[in-house]
Amino acid sequence: MTRAAVHDKYGDPAKVLRVIDVPAEVPGAGEVIIRMEAAAMHIADLRTIQGVPPFAMPLPRSPGFEGIGRIIRVGEGVAASRIGERVFAPLASGTFREEVRCAAEACIPAPEGDAIQLSLMMVNGATAAVILEDYAKFERGDWLIQNAANSSCGRYLIRLAGLAGVKTVNVVRRPELVDEIRALGADIVLVDGPDLAQRVAAATGGAPIKLGIDAVAGAATQRIAECLAPGSTVLSYGSMTNTRCELDFYLMFRNDIRLEGMSFARQFQKLRQPAEVRALYAKLADLMARGVLVAKIAGVYPLDRIVEACARAALTGNERDGKVIITMA
Repeated sequence: MTRAAVHDKYGDPAKVLRVIDVPAEVPGAGEVIIRMEAAAMHIADLRTIQGVPPFAMPLPRSPGFEGIGRIIRVGEGVAASRIGERVFAPLASGTFREEVRCAAEACIPAPEGDAIQLSLMMVNGATAAVILEDYAKFERGDWLIQNAANSSCGRYLIRLAGLAGVKTVNVVRRPELVDEIRALGADIVLVDGPDLAQRVAAATGGAPIKLGIDAVAGAATQRIAECLAPGSTVLSYGSMTNTRCELDFYLMFRNDIRLEGMSFARQFQKLRQPAEVRALYAKLADLMARGVLVAKIAGVYPLDRIVEACARAALTGNERDGKVIITMA
């Protein structure tokens, strides 16, 4: 037997999610069984448990979009030498369980290193990389601006941009975060507010900003847009306020500002071949294993305390202050 978090209806995790004993997974042809080490918890995981469109998935199921572990059993047609191999589980494979069954070819090789940090690679790491690579043609010395700079994706983006020679304006909502984000290598860190555009222009010397990145939504979208050079894009990849993006028509009309939603998985399907996706993941995994990309961790919870972990992950600001990770040890 093995342990798994499951839900057979949608709702409050405290009411519908439970950890139970289930039969050990048996691999079919071309499949492997991964013994999970750690799995990251995202807002999308909570939305999936709650059944919020478009995150609802067929039930019953184990939630969990990503995680890392080792292959412990293989099915017909899979080399026995793969047993013991460390891998990232395929996206949305239900990683809040001790054992995950999946196609062998869908596993991404994982390096040695901190499982807690590496468990965030498939989603947040990929999101940061795609934002930087796919939505503006940056040259060294160019500028981008992002809010939610203290999120794990925001922190990764600061480091990746720095490696590419791209300068970053980083917007946070709490003054106590300024020094912490600056220490990551951020060029400029500002607290959000109605006069954001004026303060950004002063801090950058009026330099044109090629891309705005918004994970807050609501009025924050407009404030990011006001900072951009004409012809630029506001890229929305989240909604920390759980509200709609607000963007003034006349700003779009006068300055040719566009609002675009992004999904790294969709970008992979549109622009990258499987070999390119694996190469990008290999690069990100190496940076994480070497401590170049580091996320702030709010709490690490064993699988049996997953309901408590969900409650922590649902908090915002300094009440959570980092990512929540589930461990299977």
